[in-house]
Amino acid sequence: MANQFEYKNFTDDKNYIKLSAEVMAVRARGDRPLACIRTYGCQQNVADSEKIKGMLSRMGFDFTDTAEDADFILFNTCAVREHAEDRVFGNVGALKNIKRRHPSVVIGLCGCMMEQKHVTERLYKSFPFVSLVFGTHSLHKFPELFYNAVTFGGRVYETGVDDKTVYEGIPTRRDGTFKGWLPIMYGCNNFCTYCIVPYTRGRERSRKFEDVVNEARSMIEQGYKEITLLGQNVNSYGKNLEEKHTFAELLSEIDKIDGDYILRFMTSHPKDCSRELIDTIANSRHISTHLHLPFQSGSDRVLKAMNRSYTREKYLDIISYAKEKIPGLSLTSDIIVGFPGETYEEFLETISLIKEVEFTSLFTFIYSPREGTPAAKMDDPISAAEKSKWFSELLKTQEEIAAKRCASMVGQTVRVLVEGKTDKDGILTSRTSGNIIVDFPGSDTLVGQFANVRITQARNWILKGALA
Repeated sequence: MANQFEYKNFTDDKNYIKLSAEVMAVRARGDRPLACIRTYGCQQNVADSEKIKGMLSRMGFDFTDTAEDADFILFNTCAVREHAEDRVFGNVGALKNIKRRHPSVVIGLCGCMMEQKHVTERLYKSFPFVSLVFGTHSLHKFPELFYNAVTFGGRVYETGVDDKTVYEGIPTRRDGTFKGWLPIMYGCNNFCTYCIVPYTRGRERSRKFEDVVNEARSMIEQGYKEITLLGQNVNSYGKNLEEKHTFAELLSEIDKIDGDYILRFMTSHPKDCSRELIDTIANSRHISTHLHLPFQSGSDRVLKAMNRSYTREKYLDIISYAKEKIPGLSLTSDIIVGFPGETYEEFLETISLIKEVEFTSLFTFIYSPREGTPAAKMDDPISAAEKSKWFSELLKTQEEIAAKRCASMVGQTVRVLVEGKTDKDGILTSRTSGNIIVDFPGSDTLVGQFANVRITQARNWILKGALA
């Protein structure tokens, strides 16, 4: 079967990068133009921002965290939760004063929110100082869009889902020097009834097997110590490739690359989590012993209403097999509290599943309706106050489990990747293969390196230790 989409290499045939650099050399308020990029939402958005920074770097930009100092301000937005959307509008409104003080500043928005018609209509009507808007499918056109925005003085809007093409070779400027994101696919085919992602990022498109492996090899050769493979559902990687490969095969091939590194991935969907994948993790040299497997609800009726395509029994069967095969496995998950129509009895099924699995940590959310999804039209009789009570009960349950799990690690010696410094003098923060945070005293020279740490104290989600 042929691919359902085509692959194209990033090109700049009309020299928009060079032309933009020439324009910004004149417009910049300082010696070099400065860009301020703020990223909201998931790791895929972070990876997209790194591509935008790669193109801006070729345009001669440096970067700043201060919007007031920037010649170009860009918000890369998230549409998953209403709170994130409200935050973006509030923060964009605050840029009006910067535009008034510095009329030459270019203000733009991109990302998932921009693929929603009601959002772009509101932007066009209420935020005339925003001159550049583009969606998730227009990254490869950014140099052209930017050039048009800075040259012609009007407002440039470019949206619309293109899920037929995978663009390779877009310049990337990664934020970290030892931890890096590596997208392996884009889009989602699952259409969970609460989720806007398939509508903003399109259908699943897997990158070519050899392209992903080669990029991973390049990152390892550059000295990256942690590589995280990204996809809305990494477990379905390869299903739409002409030359069939499973996600487990991709992991296995990267794991063969020599080097001192750890390989992570997110996010997994339970319906596609195979025993082949779990066996691959168990038999690997570099793959993390952390599995993030969102279950969302412990109730079969609610799972069906969410269109999750698995049952409580199937989920627990996966967990049981994974615990059996992977010693010291650390499990995390996502949970939605108060899905439309959920009863308290069904919520208690979620609580019982949490107690049975004993997760290391959870990402928990009160249901947030997203315009354009089926769940947004469902009856939702439970009040926000009641859902908040359920949410507090869930947090209390997980806190007790996490405290017990962390306490059981006291006295162990674990290998960690040192990520940076904490707010306290001389204290470093690090992370185990199981994605558990460990703080310990040590020299700044350890940042970006692996170290062995003996655990001396447990505090719910964070462990304290000392160099072994």
